[in-house]
Amino acid sequence: MIELDSNTLRFRFPEVHQDARCEVSFCRTLRIPDDNREYPLPPGFSRFPLKHVDDYASNAPESWGRHGGVFMPMHQAEAMWISFSGHYPMALKIAAGKVSALTGEPWHDDLAESQDQDYVVISEQPWLDGFFAGKGLIRQFVAMPLGEGYTAEEQLTGRGEHGGLQIVAYPMKAAEYERLMRHETHFEEHTVMCAASPSELEMGLAPGGMMRQEIYEDPYGFNVWDRSESSRCFVHILNSLQYFSVTSEKPPTRPPTAQEYTDAGLPWFDYYDADLKALASTTKLSKLNSVATMKSKQRRDDLPDNEPLFPEKVIKLSKHGPVVREGNF
Repeated sequence: MIELDSNTLRFRFPEVHQDARCEVSFCRTLRIPDDNREYPLPPGFSRFPLKHVDDYASNAPESWGRHGGVFMPMHQAEAMWISFSGHYPMALKIAAGKVSALTGEPWHDDLAESQDQDYVVISEQPWLDGFFAGKGLIRQFVAMPLGEGYTAEEQLTGRGEHGGLQIVAYPMKAAEYERLMRHETHFEEHTVMCAASPSELEMGLAPGGMMRQEIYEDPYGFNVWDRSESSRCFVHILNSLQYFSVTSEKPPTRPPTAQEYTDAGLPWFDYYDADLKALASTTKLSKLNSVATMKSKQRRDDLPDNEPLFPEKVIKLSKHGPVVREGNF
C-alpha cells in the first residue's frame, strides 16, 4: 500500500507486520558544479510538491493512466535527492527512466540476487543523491528533457521512452524483524531536514556533478526480504511550464545557485558511517557522460552556473543524531 501525505510517499505493509512502513520524499538541492571534481553533500531545501496522477487524468497523457503514481515539477537542469526514513528494514529499488540508478541495468520489479546489489536498504541508507559512479561516489540527479540524449536512460538504451523515477519497496520478513528486535535495544530513525504530447511532457534524470556519497551494502543478507510482498510507484517529472499547464499551480521558484549559496558562507555536509560497508563494484553507470560533457560533445551552449567551487564550511553528519550511547562503566 502506498499513501501520499505532505509531499511524501509512505509505503506500508500491514499484512506483513504492523511496523512495516517507510517514507520516501524528493528534495530540492543545489546543483553542484559538473567539472569532474568531487564535492561534499550540498544542503537540502524543501520537498518537491507531489500530486496524484489520477487527480489530473483529464490534463495528463493517456500513458499516465497506465502508470498511475504521482508527478512533480522540476526546472530544467535542477538537481534533486531522495530522502529515506523508517525504522523497519526495507529493500528499495530505484530507477530513472526504467534504468537502475545503482547498476544501470534495465528495470524489473523483482528483487533478484546478483553480484551487483541493485537496491538500497532502509534505514542504513539515509538518502540517495544520484547515480552510483563507483565506491564512495555518485553523479547527481539532474532533470533534463527527453529526446536530447542527456538522460541516463537515453545514453544506456538509445531511447527516451519512459523518463521519471520508478521505485519498488520490499519489506523484511516479519520473523526476521522480530528476531532482530530481540537482539537490538532500539533502531535509530534517520531524520533528514528538507526544509502537449506524452513525449513532450516527460522529463528524465541525467548524471550531473560528482559527489562524495557511499551506497551501503545490505547488512542483513538477501534472504531476509519478503519477496512475496512489494509496492511500486511511478514518479513522473514535468518542467515548470508543463506542471502549470496540468495543475494550474505555480511550481516552486528556482533554488539559489551553488555559487550564491557558498558566497553566503552557508554550510555543505559530509556523511560517513564506519559501521557499514560501501558498495565498491563499478557498473556501466560510471561510464555515462555528464550533462556538461554531453553539451560539450554536442557543441551546445555551456551549462550555466557551472563554475568550480571550493566549499570551506563542511559539517560532518552523524547517523546517531541526538542519541547518546551509555557505554560500560
